[in-house]
Amino acid sequence: MLARYNPQEIEPKWQQRWAEDKLYEVSDSDPRPKWYALTMFPYTSGDLHIGHWYAMAPSDVHARFKRMQGYNVLHPMGFDAFGLPAENAAIKRGIHPFTWTMQNVVNMRRQLKSIGAIYDWNREVVTCLPEYYKWTEWFFLKLYKHDLAYRAKAPVNWCPQCQTVLANEQVLEGGFCERCGAGVTHRDLEQWFFRITKYADELMQHDGIDWPERIKIMQRNWVGRSEGTEISFALDHPGVAEKEILVFTTRPDTTFGVTFMVLAPEHPLVAKLTAPEKKAEVEGYIARSRRATEIERLSTEREKDGVFIGAYVVNRLNGEKVPIWIADYVLMSYGTGAVMGVPAHDERDFAFAHRYNLPIRVVVAPSDWDGGELEEAFIGSGVMVNSGQFDGIPSEAGIDAVTDFLAEKGWGKHTTSYRLRDWLISRQRYWGAPIPIIYCEQCGIVPVPEKDLPVLLPEDAEFKPTGESPLKYHQKFVNTTCPKCSAPAKRETDTMDTFMCSSWYFLRYTSSECDTASFEADRVKSWLPVNLYTGGAEHAVMHLLYARFFIKAIRDIGLVDFGEPFTRLFNQGVIIVERQKMSKSRGNVITPDEYVSELGADAVRTYLMFIGPWEQGGEWDDSGISGITRWLNRLWNLVLTGYRRSKDVSPEVRQNAERELSRFTHQTIRRVTDDMERIRFNIMIAALMEFANYLAKVAETGAVSPSAWEEAIDSLLRLLAPTTPHLAEELWQRTGREYSIHNQRWPQWDEELAKEEEITLVVQVNGKLRDRKVVPASITEVEAMQIAAESTRVQPYLEDKKIIKRIYVPGRLVNFVVK
Repeated sequence: MLARYNPQEIEPKWQQRWAEDKLYEVSDSDPRPKWYALTMFPYTSGDLHIGHWYAMAPSDVHARFKRMQGYNVLHPMGFDAFGLPAENAAIKRGIHPFTWTMQNVVNMRRQLKSIGAIYDWNREVVTCLPEYYKWTEWFFLKLYKHDLAYRAKAPVNWCPQCQTVLANEQVLEGGFCERCGAGVTHRDLEQWFFRITKYADELMQHDGIDWPERIKIMQRNWVGRSEGTEISFALDHPGVAEKEILVFTTRPDTTFGVTFMVLAPEHPLVAKLTAPEKKAEVEGYIARSRRATEIERLSTEREKDGVFIGAYVVNRLNGEKVPIWIADYVLMSYGTGAVMGVPAHDERDFAFAHRYNLPIRVVVAPSDWDGGELEEAFIGSGVMVNSGQFDGIPSEAGIDAVTDFLAEKGWGKHTTSYRLRDWLISRQRYWGAPIPIIYCEQCGIVPVPEKDLPVLLPEDAEFKPTGESPLKYHQKFVNTTCPKCSAPAKRETDTMDTFMCSSWYFLRYTSSECDTASFEADRVKSWLPVNLYTGGAEHAVMHLLYARFFIKAIRDIGLVDFGEPFTRLFNQGVIIVERQKMSKSRGNVITPDEYVSELGADAVRTYLMFIGPWEQGGEWDDSGISGITRWLNRLWNLVLTGYRRSKDVSPEVRQNAERELSRFTHQTIRRVTDDMERIRFNIMIAALMEFANYLAKVAETGAVSPSAWEEAIDSLLRLLAPTTPHLAEELWQRTGREYSIHNQRWPQWDEELAKEEEITLVVQVNGKLRDRKVVPASITEVEAMQIAAESTRVQPYLEDKKIIKRIYVPGRLVNFVVK
């Protein structure tokens, strides 16, 4: 009696066997060519949902495929374990972040092992463990030593009720504290930055890497390089040392049209320049602007408002006094924090000028301009007017002409501006890698000596519902001695942005057991850069950008010899449920555990790849996974029922049947291999289903020899192995083949054997021969009719004719009866 397919029994058995045999342990000395396949590691939230599996299972399938192709594949896994949720858990549940995090690691590791992936768990990294964050701190010191880390004042979110700094993640929509609901303001605090802007131009380039175009565009837009002109406006204000205000513009041809200047509310000159009678109004406006997020301030739907501060600059080109305003649509974090207002030629300035009755002077005339007032801002090209010696010049030529004149006078210059700002890494919280810096009254900022790393997070930190970092009040942590002069000193109590941890974890996988260095240089040289990196597109302008910066920085320091971390990037789509994205608040989160326990990991893996193109995602449907389960059962029965050769088959029929079986097998190998390489998993599964259906028909006829059948089954099982590793291993063993299928080579196809048999198709019009076409023997009637009608020899006989009838004789001819 045929044994029943029982994944609940099969899968744990093989997972245990593979672990005992160390089947997936990766050797650095393996002579095979190396392939580094990496999936973005998960945050330790507690449970993996089906969205995690959608990222991880298909990537494991591809890694297994490369392994069977003869590569020494490194496909590691770890945990992104620092971050705000653990600290929130400490406050809400009264549990230490380390305890909460490590409990989650244990659970998630169990879930990940149930996938049946080829992860080498000896290489696991957990970013909150001292053996990992010691080296995160070490990298900080390297960046600091090479002037890529620095301390400066920066605005932060501040809750006046909690009396604490909030991370952006802690500010609710509308600008309210998530803990107490109070309105969030901004304060300027000393913060630590990484000098990512040094690499702005290089980060805009993606030469030599195979990344999705939309990710490259997002990164280029985020860096935001603009070619333009820096213009100096003269400033002469009693008691103010500064003698100019600089602006950046891409339209210097409109400078004669400046009728006001706008400073960001945070601009350091605002306090110095504000007239006494304007002070209360200006301070009130600044307070209101600090409660708005950058997104709100920049919204095109929000009406622009501002306040005149009672001071002026002088436009050097025409000598006019220009009033200075503040408005929150200008950000200190972009450009110079000052914008020249040209209302006739900028839509935002036009609206602002209308609201406050400011002059609107046309300096670039449209072709149909009659000299009157504009009904809306003219932002196109035209002829310069009201612009002194530049009158009559086309505005496009005026851009360089005005800039050159400004440069000649020392009032401006050609320059490049970037939207990108340096990476602010300071976080006023406990659960992160400590910043290894000491503050000494005598020596100033002193880096912690490398021999004293890691700076450990104190285990006895006391978490209070105020949300402030416990490090600030932990005297044993804060109080230390200066490494230079041995005087009493204070430690930095900020911790690093968790994106710092994920900016180098892919290096650590190569040497996770190393305790004398962040990584072994020869191993990194051997494995990196990553051949294929998979994960969500939402990381485009944070993790992926930061990781690229980090590698370029340590390349320049001399730690690595490459400048891009990931050669190929692939972004998977999103799994939705009932047409909505999964979320706990909606109550529609699908957990894989129940499906694995009931249907098996192989069924879940296969369904996730069949649900749709991996890059597009798809909708989870229980009926869909049930269909996959039925197909796996049919495969089980197909392979194990045993093949019975029919005795009533002639040698000629057998020979034709075996030739056709060989052709279909080699065509399937070619199709599946191509789909694997191109990461078209849903099409690959469809090809396997077609192959299984074809084999079922062959089994019914019994027309081929047992050896031909076994050869086809051998190929089927190898092709299935990456997708259904447990089922393929079980069937491989039950059919008497040598353990393990996962050590077998990927099947190869022969082009000659995969080639379709060809026939000569006769094409007639009204019974007269007009052409002959060599076509595949398997051609369908629709295909034959199309090929015949498109023949250049036939078309003249069909032109201006009505086709009365189409006659098709399979394998022989097409005849068009025309009138």
